[in-house]
Amino acid sequence: MTFDQLLLEWQTDRGATTVPSGWSQGRATFGGLIAAMLYEKMAAQVIGESSLRSLTLSFVSPVGASAVQLDAQVLRAGRSVTQAQGHLLQEGAVMLAGLASFGCGRESSVKVDTPAAPEFAAPEQCLALPYIEGVVPEFTQKYDYRIARGQLPFSGTEERQLGGWVRFNDGSDGTVGISHLLALIDAWPPATLAMLKAPAPASSLTWTVELMEPLPQRRASDWWQYLAEVEQAEDGYAVIQARLWDRHGKLAALSRQMVTIFG
Repeated sequence: MTFDQLLLEWQTDRGATTVPSGWSQGRATFGGLIAAMLYEKMAAQVIGESSLRSLTLSFVSPVGASAVQLDAQVLRAGRSVTQAQGHLLQEGAVMLAGLASFGCGRESSVKVDTPAAPEFAAPEQCLALPYIEGVVPEFTQKYDYRIARGQLPFSGTEERQLGGWVRFNDGSDGTVGISHLLALIDAWPPATLAMLKAPAPASSLTWTVELMEPLPQRRASDWWQYLAEVEQAEDGYAVIQARLWDRHGKLAALSRQMVTIFG
């Protein structure tokens, strides 16, 4: 199934659902996919026109490709901000926990310009991220990547940055929504993998995403610009901040992750 088809299924399902095959990331399911699943469940509890402003996730345990239960509730619905929490469970255990803040726009004298998009070469001029079975996660076949900054995973580089272009490559072509953005910004391998000299697993421990309003009106098959930077790494953990822009340089999302490194 394409991501667009999965999204339609999640938006009409209010109880148990199934994590699809083909989206694995080692022994777990791709984090961007399950994050989008849980977001849709939390968003369904919110009444009104408020938009997602911030989403914080804790990846408690690896999620397999089987049935899951999605639970969500509103913690507080104020005049302009609604706070919600959600859990994704598998076999009765919490595998993913999330807190979401939804907010309406308001008048303010404070306005700070968003970070400018990087100056990348065109996608056609950049190196494609290859798929190598057994080394590269299965889910990456759902995307098209072009490396414009940094090096390939497991190249032993000292560069802190990794980025380039990304788009859906599974037949999805719907108008991009928040779930699409969650799946796009998490699609790239952690920037720390390029620092390793040999294949080794890595996974997200916590992840916070801030979304910009209004969302860019683009298609899932359009190219998006992504740039990540390792801010700190030690003791098998690393902090990585990243940003996602549309092809025309409009900022769509800010991301900050703590990842675990097993190598």
